[in-house]
Amino acid sequence: MSQQTSRPRVSRRLAAIAESATLAVDGKAKALKAAGRPVIGFGAGEPDFPTPQAIVDSAVAACLDPVNHRYTPAAGLPALREAIAAKTLRDSGYAVRPQDVLVTNGGKQAVFQAFAAVVDPGDEVLLPAPYWTTYPEAIRLAGGEPVEVFAGADQGYLVTVEQLEAARTPRTKALLFCSPSNPTGAVYSPEQTEQIGRWALEHGIWVITDEIYEHLTYDDAVFTPIQRVVPELVDTSIVLNGVAKTYAMTGWRVGWMIGPADVIKAATNFQSHLTSNVANVSQRAAITALTGDLTAVHEMRAAFDRRRRTMVEMLATIDGVTVPTPQGAFYAYPSVEGLLGRTFRGVTPTTSAELAALILDEVEVAVVPGEAFGPSGFLRLSYALGDDDLVEGVTRIQRLLAEG
Repeated sequence: MSQQTSRPRVSRRLAAIAESATLAVDGKAKALKAAGRPVIGFGAGEPDFPTPQAIVDSAVAACLDPVNHRYTPAAGLPALREAIAAKTLRDSGYAVRPQDVLVTNGGKQAVFQAFAAVVDPGDEVLLPAPYWTTYPEAIRLAGGEPVEVFAGADQGYLVTVEQLEAARTPRTKALLFCSPSNPTGAVYSPEQTEQIGRWALEHGIWVITDEIYEHLTYDDAVFTPIQRVVPELVDTSIVLNGVAKTYAMTGWRVGWMIGPADVIKAATNFQSHLTSNVANVSQRAAITALTGDLTAVHEMRAAFDRRRRTMVEMLATIDGVTVPTPQGAFYAYPSVEGLLGRTFRGVTPTTSAELAALILDEVEVAVVPGEAFGPSGFLRLSYALGDDDLVEGVTRIQRLLAEG
Protein backbone atom coordinates (compact mmCIF):
# COMPACT_ATOMS: atom_id res chain seq x y z
CA MET A 1 0.00 0.00 0.00
CA SER A 2 1.39 3.41 -0.93
CA GLN A 3 2.10 6.04 1.70
CA GLN A 4 -0.63 8.21 0.17
CA THR A 5 -3.36 5.57 0.34
CA SER A 6 -2.43 4.64 3.94
CA ARG A 7 -3.28 8.11 5.14
CA PRO A 8 -6.81 8.92 6.36
CA ARG A 9 -9.08 9.95 3.49
CA VAL A 10 -10.84 12.56 5.63
CA SER A 11 -8.90 14.97 7.79
CA ARG A 12 -8.89 14.22 11.49
CA ARG A 13 -10.26 17.67 12.22
CA LEU A 14 -13.41 17.21 10.17
CA ALA A 15 -13.78 13.50 10.87
CA ALA A 16 -14.10 14.34 14.55
CA ILE A 17 -17.11 16.60 14.03
CA ALA A 18 -20.50 15.17 14.90
CA GLU A 19 -23.52 16.04 12.80
CA SER A 20 -25.79 18.69 14.29
CA ALA A 21 -28.14 16.59 16.40
CA THR A 22 -30.98 19.08 16.13
CA LEU A 23 -30.78 19.20 12.34
CA ALA A 24 -30.48 15.42 12.22
CA VAL A 25 -33.68 14.96 14.24
CA ASP A 26 -35.48 17.59 12.17
CA GLY A 27 -34.28 15.97 8.95
CA LYS A 28 -35.47 12.53 10.02
CA ALA A 29 -38.88 13.91 10.98
CA LYS A 30 -39.24 15.67 7.64
CA ALA A 31 -38.20 12.55 5.75
CA LEU A 32 -40.84 10.50 7.57
CA LYS A 33 -43.45 13.15 6.84
CA ALA A 34 -42.49 13.12 3.17
CA ALA A 35 -43.01 9.36 3.23
CA GLY A 36 -46.56 9.92 4.44
CA ARG A 37 -46.06 9.27 8.13
CA PRO A 38 -47.98 11.50 10.62
CA VAL A 39 -44.81 12.59 12.39
CA ILE A 40 -44.82 15.61 14.68
CA GLY A 41 -41.42 17.22 15.09
CA PHE A 42 -40.29 19.08 18.20
CA GLY A 43 -36.69 19.16 17.01
CA ALA A 44 -36.24 22.29 14.92
CA GLY A 45 -35.24 25.53 16.58
CA GLU A 46 -37.04 27.81 14.19
CA PRO A 47 -40.27 29.81 14.30
CA ASP A 48 -43.14 28.32 12.32
CA PHE A 49 -44.28 31.78 11.20
CA PRO A 50 -43.52 33.24 7.78
CA THR A 51 -41.08 36.11 7.62
CA PRO A 52 -43.05 39.37 8.03
CA GLN A 53 -44.32 40.64 4.68
CA ALA A 54 -42.54 44.00 4.73
CA ILE A 55 -39.21 42.19 5.01
CA VAL A 56 -40.07 39.88 2.13
CA ASP A 57 -41.17 42.83 0.00
CA SER A 58 -37.84 44.58 0.55
CA ALA A 59 -36.04 41.44 -0.59
CA VAL A 60 -38.14 41.24 -3.76
CA ALA A 61 -37.23 44.84 -4.54
CA ALA A 62 -33.57 44.13 -3.81
CA CYS A 63 -33.57 41.31 -6.36
CA LEU A 64 -34.46 43.81 -9.09
CA ASP A 65 -31.67 46.25 -8.23
CA PRO A 66 -28.47 45.41 -10.15
CA VAL A 67 -26.35 46.83 -7.34
CA ASN A 68 -27.19 43.68 -5.39
CA HIS A 69 -26.00 41.42 -8.19
CA ARG A 70 -22.32 42.04 -7.40
CA TYR A 71 -19.81 41.46 -4.62
CA THR A 72 -20.05 43.79 -1.65
CA PRO A 73 -17.71 44.30 1.33
CA ALA A 74 -16.92 41.10 3.20
CA ALA A 75 -17.76 42.74 6.53
CA GLY A 76 -21.28 43.56 5.38
CA LEU A 77 -23.21 46.33 3.68
CA PRO A 78 -22.39 49.62 5.42
CA ALA A 79 -26.10 50.32 5.80
CA LEU A 80 -26.63 46.99 7.58
CA ARG A 81 -23.67 47.49 9.90
CA GLU A 82 -25.10 50.90 10.79
CA ALA A 83 -28.54 49.34 11.36
CA ILE A 84 -27.03 46.70 13.67
CA ALA A 85 -25.23 49.39 15.65
CA ALA A 86 -28.45 51.41 15.97
CA LYS A 87 -30.43 48.30 16.92
CA THR A 88 -27.87 47.45 19.61
CA LEU A 89 -28.26 50.88 21.16
CA ARG A 90 -32.06 50.60 20.97
CA ASP A 91 -32.40 47.07 22.35
CA SER A 92 -29.28 46.58 24.49
CA GLY A 93 -28.72 50.09 25.78
CA TYR A 94 -25.10 50.67 24.83
CA ALA A 95 -23.34 52.14 21.81
CA VAL A 96 -21.18 50.27 19.32
CA ARG A 97 -19.46 51.52 16.19
CA PRO A 98 -20.56 50.18 12.80
CA GLN A 99 -16.94 49.32 12.04
CA ASP A 100 -16.93 46.96 15.01
CA VAL A 101 -19.69 44.85 13.42
CA LEU A 102 -19.13 41.88 11.10
CA VAL A 103 -22.12 40.50 9.19
CA THR A 104 -21.98 36.71 8.87
CA ASN A 105 -23.75 33.91 7.05
CA GLY A 106 -26.10 33.15 9.91
CA GLY A 107 -25.40 32.94 13.61
CA LYS A 108 -23.40 29.72 13.27
CA GLN A 109 -20.69 31.42 11.24
CA ALA A 110 -20.50 34.13 13.89
CA VAL A 111 -20.10 31.47 16.58
CA PHE A 112 -17.27 29.72 14.77
CA GLN A 113 -15.45 32.92 13.81
CA ALA A 114 -15.66 34.25 17.37
CA PHE A 115 -13.90 31.17 18.74
CA ALA A 116 -11.46 31.14 15.83
CA ALA A 117 -10.56 34.77 16.53
CA VAL A 118 -9.54 34.36 20.19
CA VAL A 119 -8.90 30.67 20.88
CA ASP A 120 -5.54 28.99 20.26
CA PRO A 121 -4.77 25.26 20.41
CA GLY A 122 -4.84 24.09 24.01
CA ASP A 123 -6.93 26.98 25.29
CA GLU A 124 -9.90 26.01 27.44
CA VAL A 125 -13.36 27.45 26.95
CA LEU A 126 -15.85 27.20 29.81
CA LEU A 127 -19.12 25.91 28.43
CA PRO A 128 -22.18 26.01 30.70
CA ALA A 129 -24.23 22.87 30.13
CA PRO A 130 -26.76 22.06 28.85
CA TYR A 131 -25.41 23.90 25.79
CA TRP A 132 -26.37 24.36 22.16
CA THR A 133 -25.02 21.42 20.19
CA THR A 134 -22.81 23.54 17.90
CA TYR A 135 -20.74 25.26 20.59
CA PRO A 136 -18.35 22.41 21.49
CA GLU A 137 -17.76 21.53 17.84
CA ALA A 138 -16.89 25.15 17.02
CA ILE A 139 -14.54 25.32 20.01
CA ARG A 140 -12.75 22.14 18.92
CA LEU A 141 -12.49 23.33 15.31
CA ALA A 142 -10.74 26.44 16.62
CA GLY A 143 -8.27 24.19 18.46
CA GLY A 144 -9.74 24.80 21.89
CA GLU A 145 -10.97 22.41 24.54
CA PRO A 146 -14.55 22.78 25.81
CA VAL A 147 -14.86 22.46 29.58
CA GLU A 148 -18.44 21.65 30.55
CA VAL A 149 -19.91 23.28 33.64
CA PHE A 150 -23.21 21.55 34.33
CA ALA A 151 -26.28 22.99 36.03
CA GLY A 152 -29.24 20.66 36.30
CA ALA A 153 -32.96 21.14 36.63
CA ASP A 154 -32.57 21.73 40.39
CA GLN A 155 -30.62 24.91 39.55
CA GLY A 156 -32.97 25.98 36.79
CA TYR A 157 -30.10 25.17 34.40
CA LEU A 158 -28.21 28.29 35.58
CA VAL A 159 -24.52 27.94 36.46
CA THR A 160 -23.05 29.88 39.35
CA VAL A 161 -19.87 31.91 39.65
CA GLU A 162 -18.68 29.32 42.17
CA GLN A 163 -19.04 26.57 39.59
CA LEU A 164 -17.20 28.62 36.97
CA GLU A 165 -14.41 29.40 39.40
CA ALA A 166 -14.05 25.72 40.27
CA ALA A 167 -13.62 24.93 36.56
CA ARG A 168 -11.15 27.76 35.85
CA THR A 169 -7.52 26.85 35.20
CA PRO A 170 -4.47 28.75 33.93
CA ARG A 171 -5.51 27.59 30.44
CA THR A 172 -8.99 29.13 30.60
CA LYS A 173 -9.26 31.64 27.75
CA ALA A 174 -12.99 32.23 27.27
CA LEU A 175 -16.49 31.68 28.58
CA LEU A 176 -19.52 31.01 26.40
CA PHE A 177 -22.55 32.83 27.84
CA CYS A 178 -26.03 32.27 26.38
CA SER A 179 -29.10 33.93 27.89
CA PRO A 180 -31.91 33.31 27.02
CA SER A 181 -30.63 29.79 26.59
CA ASN A 182 -30.88 27.22 23.88
CA PRO A 183 -31.63 24.41 24.81
CA THR A 184 -33.14 25.09 28.24
CA GLY A 185 -34.98 28.39 27.95
CA ALA A 186 -33.22 29.55 31.13
CA VAL A 187 -32.63 33.30 31.57
CA TYR A 188 -29.99 34.74 33.87
CA SER A 189 -31.16 37.62 36.06
CA PRO A 190 -29.45 41.02 35.82
CA GLU A 191 -27.69 40.27 39.11
CA GLN A 192 -26.46 36.85 37.97
CA THR A 193 -25.32 38.27 34.64
CA GLU A 194 -23.35 41.03 36.32
CA GLN A 195 -21.73 38.61 38.78
CA ILE A 196 -20.56 36.37 35.95
CA GLY A 197 -19.36 39.33 33.90
CA ARG A 198 -17.35 40.80 36.76
CA TRP A 199 -15.84 37.40 37.53
CA ALA A 200 -14.72 37.07 33.90
CA LEU A 201 -13.33 40.61 33.94
CA GLU A 202 -11.40 39.97 37.15
CA HIS A 203 -9.69 36.92 35.69
CA GLY A 204 -9.07 38.26 32.18
CA ILE A 205 -11.41 35.75 30.56
CA TRP A 206 -13.04 36.51 27.23
CA VAL A 207 -16.83 36.39 27.20
CA ILE A 208 -18.51 35.22 24.01
CA THR A 209 -22.16 36.06 24.53
CA ASP A 210 -24.88 34.63 22.28
CA GLU A 211 -27.88 36.96 22.38
CA ILE A 212 -29.95 35.65 19.49
CA TYR A 213 -33.02 35.01 21.70
CA GLU A 214 -32.97 38.49 23.25
CA HIS A 215 -36.57 39.33 22.32
CA LEU A 216 -38.05 36.05 23.55
CA THR A 217 -38.52 36.31 27.31
CA TYR A 218 -41.63 35.59 29.36
CA ASP A 219 -43.21 36.31 32.75
CA ASP A 220 -40.87 38.50 34.81
CA ALA A 221 -37.69 37.46 33.02
CA VAL A 222 -35.68 40.15 31.26
CA PHE A 223 -32.87 39.93 28.76
CA THR A 224 -29.71 41.44 30.24
CA PRO A 225 -26.87 42.28 27.84
CA ILE A 226 -23.68 41.47 29.71
CA GLN A 227 -21.86 44.47 28.22
CA ARG A 228 -24.53 46.81 29.54
CA VAL A 229 -24.13 45.68 33.16
CA VAL A 230 -20.34 45.25 32.89
CA PRO A 231 -19.27 47.85 30.30
CA GLU A 232 -15.60 47.22 31.11
CA LEU A 233 -15.92 43.96 29.15
CA VAL A 234 -16.00 45.89 25.88
CA ASP A 235 -12.36 44.99 25.15
CA THR A 236 -12.69 41.30 26.03
CA SER A 237 -16.12 40.26 24.83
CA ILE A 238 -17.77 39.31 21.56
CA VAL A 239 -21.51 39.65 21.03
CA LEU A 240 -23.24 37.17 18.71
CA ASN A 241 -26.69 37.77 17.27
CA GLY A 242 -28.82 37.56 14.13
CA VAL A 243 -32.26 37.98 12.61
CA ALA A 244 -33.18 34.28 12.51
CA LYS A 245 -35.18 33.81 15.69
CA THR A 246 -36.56 37.31 16.25
CA TYR A 247 -37.91 37.86 12.75
CA ALA A 248 -38.61 34.25 11.65
CA MET A 249 -35.71 34.46 9.17
CA THR A 250 -33.81 31.22 9.79
CA GLY A 251 -33.50 30.53 6.07
CA TRP A 252 -32.19 33.98 5.15
CA ARG A 253 -28.81 33.34 6.85
CA VAL A 254 -27.90 36.70 8.37
CA GLY A 255 -26.04 36.90 11.67
CA TRP A 256 -23.37 39.16 13.08
CA MET A 257 -20.63 39.51 15.63
CA ILE A 258 -19.67 42.67 17.51
CA GLY A 259 -16.29 42.98 19.15
CA PRO A 260 -13.04 44.89 19.60
CA ALA A 261 -11.53 46.31 16.42
CA ASP A 262 -8.64 43.84 16.25
CA VAL A 263 -10.94 40.83 16.67
CA ILE A 264 -13.40 42.06 14.05
CA LYS A 265 -10.55 42.80 11.65
CA ALA A 266 -9.12 39.30 12.08
CA ALA A 267 -12.53 37.66 11.66
CA THR A 268 -13.25 39.81 8.60
CA ASN A 269 -9.98 38.76 7.00
CA PHE A 270 -10.92 35.14 7.65
CA GLN A 271 -14.41 35.58 6.24
CA SER A 272 -13.01 37.27 3.13
CA HIS A 273 -11.38 33.95 2.26
CA LEU A 274 -14.10 31.69 3.66
CA THR A 275 -17.39 33.00 2.26
CA SER A 276 -16.88 36.63 1.15
CA ASN A 277 -20.02 38.67 1.72
CA VAL A 278 -23.42 37.50 2.89
CA ALA A 279 -26.02 37.37 0.08
CA ASN A 280 -26.96 40.97 -0.64
CA VAL A 281 -30.68 40.30 -0.92
CA SER A 282 -30.66 38.80 2.56
CA GLN A 283 -28.69 41.77 3.87
CA ARG A 284 -31.24 44.20 2.40
CA ALA A 285 -34.03 42.20 4.04
CA ALA A 286 -32.18 42.34 7.36
CA ILE A 287 -31.93 46.13 7.12
CA THR A 288 -35.71 46.31 6.81
CA ALA A 289 -36.12 43.95 9.76
CA LEU A 290 -33.83 45.86 12.07
CA THR A 291 -35.06 49.33 11.18
CA GLY A 292 -38.76 48.45 11.39
CA ASP A 293 -40.93 48.22 14.47
CA LEU A 294 -41.28 45.12 16.64
CA THR A 295 -45.03 44.58 16.21
CA ALA A 296 -44.68 41.26 14.41
CA VAL A 297 -42.04 40.17 16.91
CA HIS A 298 -44.38 40.83 19.82
CA GLU A 299 -47.17 38.90 18.11
CA MET A 300 -44.91 35.87 17.63
CA ARG A 301 -43.73 36.08 21.22
CA ALA A 302 -47.33 36.07 22.46
CA ALA A 303 -47.95 32.85 20.50
CA PHE A 304 -44.76 31.27 21.86
CA ASP A 305 -45.80 32.23 25.38
CA ARG A 306 -49.18 30.54 24.96
CA ARG A 307 -47.56 27.39 23.60
CA ARG A 308 -44.92 27.43 26.33
CA ARG A 309 -47.54 27.35 29.05
CA THR A 310 -49.48 24.59 27.32
CA MET A 311 -46.40 22.43 26.84
CA VAL A 312 -45.15 22.81 30.41
CA GLU A 313 -48.58 22.03 31.87
CA MET A 314 -48.90 18.88 29.76
CA LEU A 315 -45.36 17.61 30.35
CA ALA A 316 -45.69 18.19 34.09
CA THR A 317 -48.51 15.63 34.27
CA ILE A 318 -46.18 12.79 33.22
CA ASP A 319 -44.98 10.72 36.16
CA GLY A 320 -41.18 10.76 36.20
CA VAL A 321 -40.78 14.03 34.30
CA THR A 322 -39.48 17.24 35.90
CA VAL A 323 -39.82 20.36 33.76
CA PRO A 324 -38.59 23.76 34.94
CA THR A 325 -40.69 26.51 33.36
CA PRO A 326 -38.59 28.06 30.57
CA GLN A 327 -38.36 31.84 30.81
CA GLY A 328 -36.97 32.49 27.36
CA ALA A 329 -36.37 31.23 23.80
CA PHE A 330 -38.86 28.58 22.59
CA TYR A 331 -37.73 25.33 24.18
CA ALA A 332 -38.75 23.17 27.11
CA TYR A 333 -36.03 20.99 28.59
CA PRO A 334 -37.59 18.38 30.86
CA SER A 335 -35.54 16.02 32.98
CA VAL A 336 -36.60 12.45 32.17
CA GLU A 337 -34.23 10.71 34.56
CA GLY A 338 -37.27 9.38 36.43
CA LEU A 339 -38.36 7.50 33.30
CA LEU A 340 -35.09 5.72 32.58
CA GLY A 341 -35.05 2.07 33.53
CA ARG A 342 -38.81 1.74 33.19
CA THR A 343 -40.35 -0.44 30.49
CA PHE A 344 -42.60 0.94 27.76
CA ARG A 345 -44.10 -1.47 25.22
CA GLY A 346 -41.40 -4.01 25.90
CA VAL A 347 -38.51 -1.52 25.66
CA THR A 348 -36.50 -0.34 28.67
CA PRO A 349 -34.59 2.84 27.80
CA THR A 350 -31.58 3.58 30.00
CA THR A 351 -30.56 6.83 28.31
CA SER A 352 -32.46 9.82 26.98
CA ALA A 353 -31.20 8.93 23.49
CA GLU A 354 -32.89 5.54 23.78
CA LEU A 355 -36.04 7.18 25.13
CA ALA A 356 -36.14 9.65 22.23
CA ALA A 357 -35.76 6.76 19.77
CA LEU A 358 -38.60 4.91 21.49
CA ILE A 359 -40.88 7.95 21.28
CA LEU A 360 -40.16 8.37 17.58
CA ASP A 361 -40.61 4.67 16.80
CA GLU A 362 -43.76 4.11 18.85
CA VAL A 363 -45.76 7.33 18.56
CA GLU A 364 -43.99 9.15 15.70
CA VAL A 365 -42.96 12.21 17.68
CA ALA A 366 -39.45 13.61 17.17
CA VAL A 367 -37.65 15.10 20.18
CA VAL A 368 -33.94 15.78 20.72
CA PRO A 369 -32.18 13.79 23.47
CA GLY A 370 -30.07 15.44 26.14
CA GLU A 371 -26.91 13.79 24.81
CA ALA A 372 -26.90 16.47 22.07
CA PHE A 373 -26.55 19.19 24.71
CA GLY A 374 -24.52 17.58 27.49
CA PRO A 375 -25.40 14.82 29.96
CA SER A 376 -28.02 12.18 29.28
CA GLY A 377 -31.34 12.29 31.10
CA PHE A 378 -33.12 15.14 29.34
CA LEU A 379 -35.16 15.93 26.24
CA ARG A 380 -35.47 19.16 24.30
CA LEU A 381 -38.83 20.03 22.79
CA SER A 382 -39.30 23.16 20.73
CA TYR A 383 -42.66 24.86 21.05
CA ALA A 384 -42.14 26.81 17.84
CA LEU A 385 -44.81 24.81 16.02
CA GLY A 386 -48.57 25.07 15.57
CA ASP A 387 -50.82 24.82 18.64
CA ASP A 388 -52.71 21.79 17.36
CA ASP A 389 -49.56 19.86 16.49
CA LEU A 390 -48.07 20.74 19.87
CA VAL A 391 -51.04 19.37 21.79
CA GLU A 392 -51.27 16.26 19.61
CA GLY A 393 -47.55 15.56 19.92
CA VAL A 394 -47.38 15.91 23.69
CA THR A 395 -50.60 13.89 24.05
CA ARG A 396 -48.97 11.01 22.18
CA ILE A 397 -45.98 11.19 24.51
CA GLN A 398 -48.24 11.26 27.55
CA ARG A 399 -50.08 8.15 26.42
CA LEU A 400 -46.90 6.23 25.69
CA LEU A 401 -45.20 7.10 28.97
CA ALA A 402 -48.34 6.34 30.99
CA GLU A 403 -47.85 2.70 30.02
CA GLY A 404 -44.59 2.33 31.89
